[in-house]
Amino acid sequence: MGQDLQLKELRPAALELKLQLEEIETQPDPKGIESAFQTAKQKQVGGIMTSAARPFFSERTRIVELASKNRLPGIYFQKEFVDEGGLMFYGVDYDDLYRRAAGYVDKILKGAKPADLPVQQATKFEFVINLKAAKQIGLTLSPEFLSRANRVIK
Repeated sequence: MGQDLQLKELRPAALELKLQLEEIETQPDPKGIESAFQTAKQKQVGGIMTSAARPFFSERTRIVELASKNRLPGIYFQKEFVDEGGLMFYGVDYDDLYRRAAGYVDKILKGAKPADLPVQQATKFEFVINLKAAKQIGLTLSPEFLSRANRVIK
């Protein structure tokens, strides 16, 4: 999802939930990320969410470290952030997408024209929580909240 589209969806959702959305623009490099966390601390934000840009993915280890250091809960656009120690991931189940893509490859190899195949959107999503990360930032998550997760990392 492009950053503009992501923000287009986030802005009305924040208003509806009566949340103040702080948009902190930064370069996806170590200096820029450090600066963004300093700005977040100054603005006393209550949590973070990075844009779904590939360069941020390559900086995931540093982002997760800074979120933990600053005791900020974060939700991320790829589950690899949670594998690195991030708090939460909510997004597309890529394993399901890859399986469905294999079905398309099979149809094409059997003679179907790609232009004749319908475009499909993701239909399966995952919610992953890292309890170790929650404990590191002093966050207690209710059993009801945890029960909504597809996977809880302990």
